Amino acid sequence: MPLHMQFGADDLMRCRFAISPLCQTHEAVRTLRRTERHGYHLPWLRRVREALAGLDLSELWLLMPGRGYTPDFLGPPPEVPYAPFEDELARMRATDPAAARRELALSLECSPGAAGSARGRAMLDDPAAAVQRLADVTEAAWRALVAPDWPRLRSLLEADIAHRSRQLAEGGLERLFADLHPALRWTDGALTIRNSVVPARTQELDGRGVLLMPSVFVWPDVISGFVPPWQPTVIYPARGVGGLWREPDAVAADALVRLLGASRAALLSGLEEPASTTALAARHRLAPSSVSAHLAVLRAAGLLSSRRQGHQVLYERTPLGMALVGGG
Repeated sequence: MPLHMQFGADDLMRCRFAISPLCQTHEAVRTLRRTERHGYHLPWLRRVREALAGLDLSELWLLMPGRGYTPDFLGPPPEVPYAPFEDELARMRATDPAAARRELALSLECSPGAAGSARGRAMLDDPAAAVQRLADVTEAAWRALVAPDWPRLRSLLEADIAHRSRQLAEGGLERLFADLHPALRWTDGALTIRNSVVPARTQELDGRGVLLMPSVFVWPDVISGFVPPWQPTVIYPARGVGGLWREPDAVAADALVRLLGASRAALLSGLEEPASTTALAARHRLAPSSVSAHLAVLRAAGLLSSRRQGHQVLYERTPLGMALVGGG
């Protein structure tokens, strides 16, 4: 059913991006059971199979209906562009029990028999304890499913935000939403989400704007439906997911060297997480001036992006760079 987000003048100035490792964790858990999401993630699914043997995700899955509401306190819209997982988890643990119970009840109603099941009754009878159990399970899922690959995932998410920010600067919201997801349509100051899991309705943003969060695991869906008091949020598939899990084989690695040259291939392949010119020079035992020249060429070719952090400029692979390294 469609959800119509109605923008006012203030909302146009309060659209922002954020990265949420907590959200990525819950979408990873959801992906384990959503076969329609598996296509891009088969290498990851095979790799985490052993770690799953020690996880009991049943309570989380009970709150993740195929078509319906998942409690927003499990992954509240971030208040900052990027918060470490530990900070987000602490915020989740601090959820007000009364608010948690309302959201738990709303979610359990979406699955026949869930509210009356032993687990459902236990959650509703003691929501404070339920929040802590769900936080414990979420932390275990983060460590087993997401944390080992977080530098790679964060790099892809940040590259997506850099690209979308350029679109926003060049053509405003119309340009941004035209390319964000096929289920989104921007018309007459309203954003329509055509496959939202919430009932058809119009949501007045009331000056709160919209939070946009790219996700590694949400494809092919786009998600919204956060209920008050949470900020209206749209979670959409990040660019470059198709090449995320590809590892270079010997043939691809040799082809990359022949295409770029040994030094540039090594720099591009070694950028598993953002790094500065100085760090890369030390890592690859090259002169900083040579590294700077190689990075400039790779950036001009669209294989790297750069951003300033304090006194440093950090370089990272773009989705195109990731696909090239992965042989895609």
